[in-house]
Amino acid sequence: MIIEDTISSEAIARFDLFEGESFSIGFVHSVNQSPVEETYQILEGKIWLISCLYYHFGAGVLTEVQPGQEMVAQPDGGMLIRGLFYEIDELLYIVGTVSDHVLKIKGKIVSLRELCGQNRKILLRYRQ
Repeated sequence: MIIEDTISSEAIARFDLFEGESFSIGFVHSVNQSPVEETYQILEGKIWLISCLYYHFGAGVLTEVQPGQEMVAQPDGGMLIRGLFYEIDELLYIVGTVSDHVLKIKGKIVSLRELCGQNRKILLRYRQ
């Protein structure tokens, strides 16, 4: 996976990911100010959103699930939606405008604010 600057196309970081491996991006929702963590998996050489964990209902979060998906209450009060399979060509973020974006990958926790810089526009894409 490559993290790039959207304006200059500079490669900021690269992470080795293989078929079937996953990573997540955590952030604080800009409207309801609560944590959200989206988990992605590499399938068929592409990025797929597979689950989403959040702590408050409101604008921008799912309140209903589709067939094959399930919403599971977590012991800490969170709601986990599993069974999402949405293909994502590229992930675009403006890093850490309100709070940090955190990448969890291969057992590591990476602050995107520290790695990329606050307010930087970045793109995450998968390349084999």
